[in-house]
Amino acid sequence: MAALVIGVLAGAAGVGATWVVTRDDTADTPRTKLATAARGDARGACDALAHFDESKFTAKGDEGLVAFNRWGGAVMLSAAAAADDPAYKPLSDALNRAQRRQVRVFDFDAEVKKDVAEARRICTDI
Repeated sequence: MAALVIGVLAGAAGVGATWVVTRDDTADTPRTKLATAARGDARGACDALAHFDESKFTAKGDEGLVAFNRWGGAVMLSAAAAADDPAYKPLSDALNRAQRRQVRVFDFDAEVKKDVAEARRICTDI
């Protein structure tokens, strides 16, 4: 019986030692989870922006609804990314400037398009 107990304890110690040596300490930390979520949010914002066509923003029906939701999604996801990781603040800032201007002028004028273009440029590095 003593040999069995010693064997079980030795096996457990071996498994524990292997786990400690091979584990990835960065994979499940709260900061790593935030960084992963922020990167996902930023990529989502960039994907929405990549498929966003500002000329369809005021279209009637599904075409306009899709454009409206992609625009809003890009703005909101970029804000979530920036809140989790300041590295995404330039993306959020560009889209927030564009959105504020677009709401004021009810159009995607040259100034809004300039900020949208900047956000798209930032997206090439994400």
